[in-house]
Amino acid sequence: MQARLLLEDGTLFTGKAFGSEGESTGEVVFNTGITGYQEVISDPSYCGQIVTMTYPLIGNYGITRDDFEFIRPFIHGLVVRQHEEIPSNWRAQYTLDSLMKEYGIIGISEVDTRMLTRIIRQHGTMKGILTTSNKSVEELKEQLNAMTIMRDQVDRVSTKRRYHLPGNGETVVLVDFGSKDGIARDLSKRGFDVVVVPYDTTADQIRRIHPDGIILSNGPGDPKDVPQAIEMIRSLLGEYPIFGICLGHQLFALACGADTEKMKFGHRGGNHPVKDLMTGRCYITSQNHGYTVVQDSLKGTDLEVTHVNNNDKTVEGLKHKKHPAFSVQYHPEAAPGPFDSGYLFDEFQTMIREFKQSLPNIPQQAKMLAAAQKTAEAKGELKHAQK
Repeated sequence: MQARLLLEDGTLFTGKAFGSEGESTGEVVFNTGITGYQEVISDPSYCGQIVTMTYPLIGNYGITRDDFEFIRPFIHGLVVRQHEEIPSNWRAQYTLDSLMKEYGIIGISEVDTRMLTRIIRQHGTMKGILTTSNKSVEELKEQLNAMTIMRDQVDRVSTKRRYHLPGNGETVVLVDFGSKDGIARDLSKRGFDVVVVPYDTTADQIRRIHPDGIILSNGPGDPKDVPQAIEMIRSLLGEYPIFGICLGHQLFALACGADTEKMKFGHRGGNHPVKDLMTGRCYITSQNHGYTVVQDSLKGTDLEVTHVNNNDKTVEGLKHKKHPAFSVQYHPEAAPGPFDSGYLFDEFQTMIREFKQSLPNIPQQAKMLAAAQKTAEAKGELKHAQK
């Protein structure tokens, strides 16, 4: 079956359909990863986007449930050069084609993805419509012109209920803006007692959990579309150690008075070089974002830059000068190195412990009462989520 991809600048690509049938609109972006198409498809940060894979062969190792980054994909389409229908991998449970059919995702293959990527690099990300229908180009243009960019992606992908991932260590609240499962896995590996909460959880609701620290997760879209989260972070800054990742990094910057802006074509892939300004070391990082912190807007704030992108010098890391809080634009849990950036979770754990030691000594009885209250509340929320 034939499939077509029409860009808002009028460029039309015709190829072979796979996955689901129908029509889908979204922001057309590209990912430069050589492997990891399953992680890309299941990353909530791609919600509302039609993803172009620059690596030519996609589908060759199939799909494995253990490698999902989220319970289901949210992409609006997949564009590839060559779609492999028969995977060769002993771990494969089913094919890419069957996964996309299951979730209603349209795919198009036999497309010149190098040409498409060059168009996006030159003109920036743009709206697109992917279809298997026989509609005329004029009809498709009308639909595309009427399309508006999604503004509710975080609401679509965030958990609707609070839930608990028990651990024996410090309690951290993971604010879910579209969190990849890898973040929770890395926290659990370090013994953290993780409480995952929806993106619109208020500062007072977080305080009642009595956390030792707060993680601001990755997520899709424009950080300015989540103003309630910015206010929550601003309110809690200084009360608890905070670690922001990707969208969480941008929200942290906005809460501290900095600004963000849309990038021309963003950073998406597992091969982005980032320099740590403290050590001079360069890390190869996994990234997925279309917005960045404006470096000039940091003047007059209490933020300082800790990491920069070696390609375009954009801000990749921040830390607060007065409070225990820092953030990175990339994904330390993805770690294509493969474990280069895992130290950031260790630094967060050390920050929590040093912050707790700096607090005034609390009588033992009060400590025990607070711990008992925290355990009871967590159990109650877990039962509620299970129901």
